[in-house]
Amino acid sequence: MSYLPEFLLVAAAHLVAVASPGPDFAVVLRQSITHGRRAAIWTSLGIGTGIFLHVGYSLLGLGLLIQSSELWFNLVKYAGAAYLTWIGLNALRARPAQPAAPGDAPQVPPPADHGAFATGFLVNALNPKAALFFIALFSTVINARTPRLVQAGYGIWMALATMAWFTCVSLFFTREAVRRAFLRSGHWFERAMGVLLLALAVRLALVSLR
Repeated sequence: MSYLPEFLLVAAAHLVAVASPGPDFAVVLRQSITHGRRAAIWTSLGIGTGIFLHVGYSLLGLGLLIQSSELWFNLVKYAGAAYLTWIGLNALRARPAQPAAPGDAPQVPPPADHGAFATGFLVNALNPKAALFFIALFSTVINARTPRLVQAGYGIWMALATMAWFTCVSLFFTREAVRRAFLRSGHWFERAMGVLLLALAVRLALVSLR
């Protein structure tokens, strides 16, 4: 039996989902502009690793617990909203920074690699919309008779594709010309990202299970 048609359907659905602007994109954009390429790529790897969590509980059937329980769904939802709120409030507290030399971009100490990775992982793992997407994918798009090993392969593909997509986003937004264009507004860009992240937090908090 060929699983290629099913894989292509899964890959297309995932491509649309991962390319849609949301918390993952907003956080990678902020990391790219504020902290630079290394932090953005580590954040991208964290986001991709978060996909393994969604795939894992979907394969084990635990996704049904989130889908059928208002309590568990709300726990994930509010934890994700709270984490985005925390990142957003930190961004709002950005202060003007003096360039080291004329024409230099303001320097903001980058997070440690593991900190950037954890940021990406938590933003993705605590996104209830991502949880609902994977639950729907594994319960409606992927045939229940598809072997678990094949389904796991789909999951690995989606995780790697997510890492690749956000790494490309990181590489684009950390190009010198692009990054400097954003940084011309300095701390105002950081504050604008804070407002965006707070808006996304509110949006996540209002997501309904039904």
